[in-house]
Amino acid sequence: MTDLYSQKQIFERLNQLIDISWIAGKQNADRRFRRALSWSDRSTLIGHLNLMRRNRIQVLSKFECHYLRRLSDIERLQILDNIFNWRTGAVVICDDIEVSSEFISRADHKGIPLFISSLNSNDLITSVRYYLSNMLADKTTLHGVFMEVMGTGVLITGESGIGKSELALELISRQHRLIADDVPEFTRIAPELLLGSCPPMLSDFLEVRGLGVLNIREMYGDNALKTNKYLRLIIHLKRMDMKDRQRIDRLYGTRDQRKILDVKIPEFILPVATGRNLAVMVEAAVQNQILLKSGHDASEEFIQRQRDFMDNNA
Repeated sequence: MTDLYSQKQIFERLNQLIDISWIAGKQNADRRFRRALSWSDRSTLIGHLNLMRRNRIQVLSKFECHYLRRLSDIERLQILDNIFNWRTGAVVICDDIEVSSEFISRADHKGIPLFISSLNSNDLITSVRYYLSNMLADKTTLHGVFMEVMGTGVLITGESGIGKSELALELISRQHRLIADDVPEFTRIAPELLLGSCPPMLSDFLEVRGLGVLNIREMYGDNALKTNKYLRLIIHLKRMDMKDRQRIDRLYGTRDQRKILDVKIPEFILPVATGRNLAVMVEAAVQNQILLKSGHDASEEFIQRQRDFMDNNA
């Protein structure tokens, strides 16, 4: 489950990325920002002033401010009371507009953060919606090595000591790229999409038994690394005895699916045995998955060819 960020944490993050200042309503800085529970709610995190279908962050451009100035004092104060409501996460005044004392007093009285920005409202909404969606999205970490293989995000999993890092090192030597070793972080950025990245502490490093911690950037250059990638495939390494290997379906192999943050990810289980070239098998698994996504299933095509042969020779 996603952490609930405080107003202060959200502001500090946004302040690093866009032009925004906090001018009033600071007494409840530790108030938690409730995350959107559904994907349809994500669009209501921030938007132009709307008193009917409320945004969590209400944005006022020069048009809304001009409209408020034309109202009578009583009407304007009534709308300000509606804007600075307990359901409002924050209020942002854009376009470098001078903020009236009425806004400041309402923000301080209600404890609702009041921000200002020189950005126009459309640019601000687009930027903040993107950053908030990522900050408030579901996240998880998994044990494994996350790689980009042939342009595809591949998570290599398996029990400790089975050879995940050695396989990753061989893939790097074959011009594929490392994203994260040991504990890659995955963020659900869309209903059916997971973005994998590396925690900053582990960036550039790969631990290989017998060699210790290696700096992949220094050894292989910048092209050996990738910042993030969508997770498209899981390769699970597994030790199997003879009975286990005999139970593998010779037509379909060991295809499966794993649910991560309620997103189904295709998974191949690769038996680990002496003399097997796992790097070549990972490349083949990725190529096969690409073909499957484009509608070419080799197993089904082989079965159909057998059927056609039998029908023609009946």
